[in-house]
Amino acid sequence: MKKIFAALGVLCALLPGLTTQTQGAEVPAVSAASALLMDGESGRILFSHNANEPRAIASITKLMTALVAAEYFGGDLSRTVTIRPGWTGIEGTSLYLKPGEELTCQTLLYGLLLHSGNDAAVALAEICAGDTETFVDWMNQRAADLGMTGTHFSDPNGLGDENHYSTALDMAKLGRACLKNETVAPILATRSITLEGRSFTNHNKLLWQYPGCTGMKTGYTRQAGRTLVSSAQREGQTLICVTLDDGNDWADHTALLDYGFETWPRKELARAGEVLGTVPVEGSLLRQAPVTVREPLGFPLREGEKVTAEVQLPETAQAPIHAGEIAGSVTFRLGDRQVGQAYLVWGISAERDVVSRDSPHSPLGFLKKLAGET
Repeated sequence: MKKIFAALGVLCALLPGLTTQTQGAEVPAVSAASALLMDGESGRILFSHNANEPRAIASITKLMTALVAAEYFGGDLSRTVTIRPGWTGIEGTSLYLKPGEELTCQTLLYGLLLHSGNDAAVALAEICAGDTETFVDWMNQRAADLGMTGTHFSDPNGLGDENHYSTALDMAKLGRACLKNETVAPILATRSITLEGRSFTNHNKLLWQYPGCTGMKTGYTRQAGRTLVSSAQREGQTLICVTLDDGNDWADHTALLDYGFETWPRKELARAGEVLGTVPVEGSLLRQAPVTVREPLGFPLREGEKVTAEVQLPETAQAPIHAGEIAGSVTFRLGDRQVGQAYLVWGISAERDVVSRDSPHSPLGFLKKLAGET
């Protein structure tokens, strides 16, 4: 494999525009006991305040409830269920489900995330797992899968006890997973909707107040205080913000999101289809094959930061090669830290249409065959 190593911003002809001159905003002061701002694409932490301290989280718990339920349903929410008595009369915010009424899982999931229905959380848990305890086990397993090492759930709605907690960092990890889920993400971004005679309005005021807000979830209990997970998008960049026990959460999220977008803008490391080099091809009339980036890749950079790129490609390639097949990779680093990697693929196909000298079909090979050489 051959390696090409260069400081991005210096190798402008190959990988342009990978330094930033953004001045940025001042680091905001927040009222939250814990807070975190994360870049949604890369997972880079842009702001952190007591982000690893476990705390009560209230109804932002329902992000995990929704994710596990959506993954169980596989995106099909059309199933109709009959409401059981055990799913009704749950304390706190409620959809006021009635025993015997029939509703779709879609209505329950929207009611869970927009209206924060505690009864909808219990209903979804038992629909999926048969009982709440098993569903909570699934929630904790999914948390482990996501690397949420400071989290433990004891119920699907966040009413909780001392064994129900998470951290700002872990909730940001959960937020990233929710944004990637094709069922959950559109619901989180919904301002209001009417389903089966029930009207739901999202409790997240940032959907109206903050340009580019893409949703997430609010929460409150006396034990947890106000909790909030929000996300917003600007110029192709997605940020995720989490505050726990924050009496001024709307203002804090606005300040943190503005800070993130202004100070840590997304820089394009690689564009899909961008040519990053050529490789000599043997055994083909095509002498050189271009190599292109398979998927786009970006990373948030503040003023003065430089990313380096290392391209790994074979010295030569033997025909045939096929467009779209993996040829190598490009790895991006900020200092010693790897911040991204993308596959490089052949940009063109090349058939094997040149016969090697030693082939029995070549003139030299044919003469060797007649002479009895092996």
